[in-house]
Amino acid sequence: MSFKSRGDQQSSKNVISKKWALFFCLACFCAGVFFNNRKNGGRMWTVPEPKGITRTTTMEAESLKLVSEGCGDDISLQLHQKEVKRDSKDIIGEVYKTHNAIQTLDKTISNLEMELAAARAAQESILSGSPLSEDLKRTGSSGKRRYLMVVGINTAFSSRKRRDSIRATWLPQGEKRKKLEEEKGIIVRFVIGHSATSGGILDRAIEAEDRKHGDFLRLDHVEGYLELSAKTKIYFATAVSSWDADFYVKVDDDVHVNIATLGETLVRHRKKPRVYIGCMKSGPVLNQKGVRYHEPEYWKFGEAGNKYFRHATGQLYAISKDLATYISINQHVLHKYANEDVSLGSWFIGLDVDHIDDRRLCCGTPPGPKQNGIVRIASGRHRLATSALRHLIGAAVGFADLLIGLRRSIGGVGKVRRLCGEQHSR
Repeated sequence: MSFKSRGDQQSSKNVISKKWALFFCLACFCAGVFFNNRKNGGRMWTVPEPKGITRTTTMEAESLKLVSEGCGDDISLQLHQKEVKRDSKDIIGEVYKTHNAIQTLDKTISNLEMELAAARAAQESILSGSPLSEDLKRTGSSGKRRYLMVVGINTAFSSRKRRDSIRATWLPQGEKRKKLEEEKGIIVRFVIGHSATSGGILDRAIEAEDRKHGDFLRLDHVEGYLELSAKTKIYFATAVSSWDADFYVKVDDDVHVNIATLGETLVRHRKKPRVYIGCMKSGPVLNQKGVRYHEPEYWKFGEAGNKYFRHATGQLYAISKDLATYISINQHVLHKYANEDVSLGSWFIGLDVDHIDDRRLCCGTPPGPKQNGIVRIASGRHRLATSALRHLIGAAVGFADLLIGLRRSIGGVGKVRRLCGEQHSR
């Protein structure tokens, strides 16, 4: 009895469990349907995809991405090219403006270097205890008087007759020379240094001559034929520190100069920077000892039989102010060759220099205002004919009253000679 009642109770419990199980199953199904509807936007079932529309794979997506990037690069390149073309004109304009600015700065720097060289020369004179030259004092005190050219006539102690001949022909004296300086802006001086015996008879003779004529530029240099290259450096350094000029000219004392034509020639090149003008040549390098114009450093010019670089013959040449300033500043490191004109040409190698070959600066024989249609600037050989000298004086100086002293100088003119064939063939 008791066993039966226990079995009935156990069966009733099992029946209740099955009902609850079914209930829970239905509840779970309903909950699943509810949450699925919310996920699909309220739809009971998922709509199948239409036919003909396929999903892209991962590889296809990467390919599409590369193609799109390539198209973007092409578009960017085209836009960049258009921008470059649009900006090219602006760049050219900026380059042109920059070029003009550089030229202006170049001239300004040249002027500043010239002033620096003058200040250095004055300082060295003060430190050494030597008095300043009158020309240097005048330049420093009066500001900036600008001259067209400074002509330095290279002379020696034994060349008194040559100097007298030049004074009687193309170099005016006294007030006329001052007028030439003030009105025409042309400074002319005989250039000479000192003898090996300072204060000796040779130096005293030059000092007496200078007191009489006042047309010397004395250099801190010991005279000697083998020291012409050093003398040339010191001349330009002294001249550029004494006068502010557009050009600095060197001429030998056995050459007569047509000052008017020389001035007209230099004026045409006044606005050019770094001008080196003369009778350009390129003669052979002579390595034989004992011959005239022997080059001891011939090996620097290559094989035997080679020629020099292009340079102006030493009888007459002109350089612009910036080149003279360059020589003044770097005179202590500029190499000196045996021949003075070769040395000058070597100093300008590597610089942006305008070499101007003017054949009128070559030796002219005989002198005259025109020869083969060319107005001569320099003449090395002189006929003793009075008419030829009249042409020279009239063209060179333009002072008619200088003809008064012409006959007195006839004897000296005969010794004013230049062997143009020798000089020019070198």
